[in-house]
Amino acid sequence: MSTDDPTDDPGESGSADAPVTDPADPADDADGASTRDRLEAEADRAVSEFDDNVVDLLAWLLDTETRARIFVFLRQNPHSTSDEVADGTGLYPSTVREALAELHDEEMVDRRKRKNSGAGNNPYEYTAIAPSELVRSAVGQVQSQLNTVFNLDRRLLGDDEAGDVEPVRITVRDEPEE
Repeated sequence: MSTDDPTDDPGESGSADAPVTDPADPADDADGASTRDRLEAEADRAVSEFDDNVVDLLAWLLDTETRARIFVFLRQNPHSTSDEVADGTGLYPSTVREALAELHDEEMVDRRKRKNSGAGNNPYEYTAIAPSELVRSAVGQVQSQLNTVFNLDRRLLGDDEAGDVEPVRITVRDEPEE
């Protein structure tokens, strides 16, 4: 028996990095990767890409990625304090406090004082508005900008704003849940 031959020890697979497969398991393929493992990895990648795309879209609606990340965190964790948001998003506490103040001023988040039973500081807790409300607020801005573009010739020729037409009207409806 040679010490260089990996088949000498029946418990050894020949390589410490080689995947372990069960020949009786149909979920294992020829290169040792489990179909289940591959599917889980693809699902994780898809969720991550979906989350990134949602954040990108919200960043467009809310002006910055920071504000989008805060909004998403608050949708998942309503009634959070600024410190909890900072911990959950990995953003600096001062950045979170500033963004929350802006979002509150713009009515994108609601806030209320947290009730503590003891003496001391009662911090604000924040909750993001519903996504449908966020879309409604953005629709008004988009509609106004589109109508300004449609009326550009009239404005460039010095006509009065009172003569502007509104060829674009965007309506957002809430569909009843099934």
